[in-house]
Amino acid sequence: MTLTSEPANTFELVRIGLLSVSDRASSGVYEDKGVPALKAWLAHALFNPVEWETRVVPDDQHTISAALCQLVDVAGCHLVLTTGGTGPAPRDVTPEATLAVAHKELPGFGEQMRQISLNFVPTAILSRQTAVVRGQALIINLPGQPKSIAETLEGLPRNEPPVPGIFAAVPYCVDLIGGPYLVTDDTVCAAFRPKSAQRR
Repeated sequence: MTLTSEPANTFELVRIGLLSVSDRASSGVYEDKGVPALKAWLAHALFNPVEWETRVVPDDQHTISAALCQLVDVAGCHLVLTTGGTGPAPRDVTPEATLAVAHKELPGFGEQMRQISLNFVPTAILSRQTAVVRGQALIINLPGQPKSIAETLEGLPRNEPPVPGIFAAVPYCVDLIGGPYLVTDDTVCAAFRPKSAQRR
C-alpha cells in the first residue's frame, strides 16, 4: 500500500524489538551496525508509528533467550528481529536461543532467507536463521550484515521472476497471532494478505 498523505495516527502503534547478538559489539570493541540498519529499513517500510526496544548482547544462549523473553513478555513487543549469531561457528547460538523460548516454529522464514542469499553467495546454505512465535509476538533471526538484512527483508524485486522478501509475509503473520495491523509502503516491500484479511 503506497500512502503519502495519511496522518500517522490513523495507523496502529507497533512495538518492535531489535536485538543484535555479538560478543565484540556488546563489549564495545566495535560499533554495532545491525540495529541501526534494521531501524532504518523498518522506518522506511512501515507507515505505523513504532515504539523501539533495542538491545545488544553477547553470543551467549542464556543471555539471548533472556533478552528475547524480556522484549516479548515485559516490553510487549509485537515483532522482534535479531541480527547475528546464526552461522555454524561454536559461538553462533542465536537459533538455539530463539527456539528455546518458542511456542511455535515458522521454518519457512529461514528457508526463504537462504533462498534469497543464495543468489549472492554459496555460503548461504551455512546460515541457520529461523522464526518463531512466542505468545502474540513474531521473532525472526536475520543475518548480521546490513546489506544482507535489507536483501532478505525486501527480496529481489527486479529479478526475473521477482523473489519476494520475508517481510511481505510479516504483517499477515502478525495479524494471525493477534498483533496490530501493519501497513507497508509498497515501494519498499508490498505486504501480502488474503482479500478477506485486508482493511481499507
